Amino acid sequence: MSAQLSLLVLISASLGQTELDSADWPQWRGPNRDSQVTSGDWPDSLSEDHLKTLWQVDLEPSYSGPIVVGSRVFVTETRDRSHEVVKAFDRHTGQQLWNVEWPGAMSVPFFAKANGDWIRSTPACDGSRLYVAGMKDVLVCLEVETGTEVWRKDIAEEFDTGLESFGFVCSPLIDGDGVIVQSSAGTIKVNKLTGELVWRMPDAELGMMGGSFSSPIIATLAERRQLIVQTRQEMMGLDPDAGEQLWSKSIPAFRGMNILTPLMIGDQVFTCTYGGGAHMLSMDRTDQGFEVRQVWETKMEGYMSSPVLVDNSIYVHLKNQRLACVDPLSGKERWRSKPFGKYWSMAVNGDHILALDERGELLLIDADPNQLIVLDRRMVSEEPAWAHLAVSGNHVFVRSINHLTVFEMKQ
Repeated sequence: MSAQLSLLVLISASLGQTELDSADWPQWRGPNRDSQVTSGDWPDSLSEDHLKTLWQVDLEPSYSGPIVVGSRVFVTETRDRSHEVVKAFDRHTGQQLWNVEWPGAMSVPFFAKANGDWIRSTPACDGSRLYVAGMKDVLVCLEVETGTEVWRKDIAEEFDTGLESFGFVCSPLIDGDGVIVQSSAGTIKVNKLTGELVWRMPDAELGMMGGSFSSPIIATLAERRQLIVQTRQEMMGLDPDAGEQLWSKSIPAFRGMNILTPLMIGDQVFTCTYGGGAHMLSMDRTDQGFEVRQVWETKMEGYMSSPVLVDNSIYVHLKNQRLACVDPLSGKERWRSKPFGKYWSMAVNGDHILALDERGELLLIDADPNQLIVLDRRMVSEEPAWAHLAVSGNHVFVRSINHLTVFEMKQ
């Protein structure tokens, strides 16, 4: 073995990471956390001939989406309202490969209680390790092959913050050798191999207004690589390596319900809040650092559904249950549809959008800036499906409250 090859093997072993494939869906909203699918072509129909049911398994309840890496699909559950469970399945056959669990469920308050208090965060995977956030602010690292626990971090206990009222909602973000989450202790980055703290940026308020309903993204703004964090009442840009705050902008929302994941559009960032309107932000570099500019603001209200970008249009499912097509340059709505479900999760491939609503209906949409074009629609679940759908290669993964169903797409 050559010296160069030996060095590569040692580096790979020290990182403990297997190369991810571009077709994997390894985290919340896919490879880049923007719901974009770059492999394979989708059909123009959702009939059984074009969307064939491969297999289905029974599961306990969960709101977190499935993730897919290589030949494995990972899901979470809440068992008996007392334990949180992680399971791995063979994506082709549905055979269960392993199962791990820990005590960790909690009760949520107010209107959220009626919809269940099951685990919410979607795991993330680097190819070798799986990172799972439990409801009680516990971040757990598991080996992909066996489910063996590598480390566990009880964030609320370590920082003496108390639990978030609605549980650990943020989905972990893997960045280099670290894992980043928004928690009761604010935004933190830990070493992904050991769980040791790298940095911490506390939120302005903790407890009821602490943590986050949203999940962070990595983006480049004003030629600076940044961690974009949306808390309950503001958006911030942080240095992902050091945790230093680069800028912040107040983004008010009713009861702090900044829920959706921000969307990058070139050198700008879009968000849409419950009660606080829609915002397009841009950054300028100055001698003092960064200056935030509000490109536009409208009264359009989002809710839980994260937006997607197709060509030069934003597609966002709104609080009033309608889908809107928005011009990213002006904020003007090009069109707004009739009401659909309360919630959509979406994936994009070229000019096609797959949208799953909370009733279990899957819609195939031709993204047209002039009008809504629904190519086909099909009920894919007889029970609620609040978890984000996943698409990997020619497989579609639908996690309903008590099942995981896998479909194969064919032209």
